[in-house]
Amino acid sequence: MKKYKFTNNLGLKIMALVFAALLWLIVVNIDDPVETTTFRNIDVTVQNTEVVTNEGKTYKILDDTQKVSVVVRAKRSVLAKLSSSSIIATADMSEMQISSLIPITATVPGYEGKYTAEATPGNLKVKIEDQTKNPFPVNVSVTGIPRDGYVVGNTPTNPAKVTVSGAESLVNSIDKAVAKVDVSGLSKTTVLQAELTYYDSNGNPVDKSQLKDNLGEDGITVEVEILNTKSIALNFNVMGTPEEGYVYSGLTSEPERIQVCGTAEALSGFTELDVPASEIDISGATGKLEKTIDIVPYLPDGIKLVDETANNVVVTVSIEQEGTRTIELLAESIRVINVQENLRVSFEDNTDIQLQFKGAQEALEKLDVKNVVYIDLKTYTKPGTHEVPVNVDLDMDGANGSNIVLLKNPTVKVTLTEKDEKEEQNVTKEE
Repeated sequence: MKKYKFTNNLGLKIMALVFAALLWLIVVNIDDPVETTTFRNIDVTVQNTEVVTNEGKTYKILDDTQKVSVVVRAKRSVLAKLSSSSIIATADMSEMQISSLIPITATVPGYEGKYTAEATPGNLKVKIEDQTKNPFPVNVSVTGIPRDGYVVGNTPTNPAKVTVSGAESLVNSIDKAVAKVDVSGLSKTTVLQAELTYYDSNGNPVDKSQLKDNLGEDGITVEVEILNTKSIALNFNVMGTPEEGYVYSGLTSEPERIQVCGTAEALSGFTELDVPASEIDISGATGKLEKTIDIVPYLPDGIKLVDETANNVVVTVSIEQEGTRTIELLAESIRVINVQENLRVSFEDNTDIQLQFKGAQEALEKLDVKNVVYIDLKTYTKPGTHEVPVNVDLDMDGANGSNIVLLKNPTVKVTLTEKDEKEEQNVTKEE
C-alpha cells in the first residue's frame, strides 16, 4: 500500500492555504466592510486640572473647542451600534503644549482594538488665568401669562445674590445674573425653581460651563406673587369758581377707568378712586381746561396699577358761558335712519360731534341727548362719502329739552358702500 506524506506537494498546499485566507478576507469585507462615520457635538472632558489649579490659577476654553466632531473608522457592524453618546473625548492637562494647546483623545469604550478615532479640532485651546469671584444681585425674568384676572406682583429670589467664580476675564464679562421662571396659568402665589443665566453688557449669554457658583444642589428659587386685578372708575373733583358769567359743566377723563392689582383683601370694596379737588382748580376760568394728573399717589396702600406706565390721566374740564352747554358724542353712537337697503354705513374712527345748546341753566344741566341725536340718509342713494347734517329731536321723551335750542346743526362725514349679494340676502331674512 502506497503511503502519502504531508510534505508531498507542499508548495501547492501552502498556495491553497493562502488563497483560502484571501478568499475568506474578501468575503468578510464584502459582507461587513470597514467604513467611517462622523459623530458631532461631543463634549470634551478635561482631566488632571490640578496641574493648573494647584498653582492658584484657572483656565478658560477658547474658540468653542470644548465640543468636537469625531471620525470613527470601523467595520459596518460596529458602527451600527454606536451613537454620539458612545464616544468619549478627553483632554489631559498634563499633556498641555506651549501653555495653550491640549491634545484631544477620542475613545469608544467596549470596542478596544476594533476602531480608530480622530477628533476635530485635535487640540483644546485654553488660556491660563488668575481665578476671581464676584457677587451679583439676581434679577428675575418672567415668561408666560398667569390665569385670566391675575397678574404677577413681587418676585423675590432665594438667595438674593449669587457669587460666581472662574477665570478672571470670564467672570468680569458678566454684567447681570438673571433667574428665569415661567408663570403660565398661575392663580396663586407660588415658589418656582428658576434657571439662572449670566449675560454680558451686550445682552449675550455667558458660557456657564466654565464657571462655578455658591448655589449648591438647591439652586435658586423665585417666590412669584400672584395678584388679583380689578377695573376701577375714576372720580375727579374740582375746586374754585369760573369767571363771572361762566359755569362749570362737567369733565371727562382719558381713560375713564383704570386696571389695578392687589390681594383679594386689598381690592375688596374698592370700586372708585377719588382724586382730590386740589388737583383741578377752575378759579377764573373762561374756557375748556386740560390737565394731566398722576394718579399713583392716590392709590390705597397695597394696590398698584397693572400697567405702571399708565399713571398719567388726561382730564378735560368744560367751562362755558352761563346759559349754554356743549355736549360731545362719538359719531358711531348716533342713530342712522332711512338708509338704503343696498348700502352699508361707516364713520371715520373716533370722530367726535360737538352739539352746543342754549337755554335755562337748570334745564341744560338735566339735558340728556343720548337717544335723540340722529342722521337721516333718505336722500343719499348712491355710494360715496357725504357730509350729512346731524339732527337733535329735543321733543323726544327723556330728552328734557324744554326751552332749549340747538345753536347750530353740525355735520358728520359718512361713507356709503354697496353691500354684496350675501349681505342683502341676510338683511332680507332678518326683516
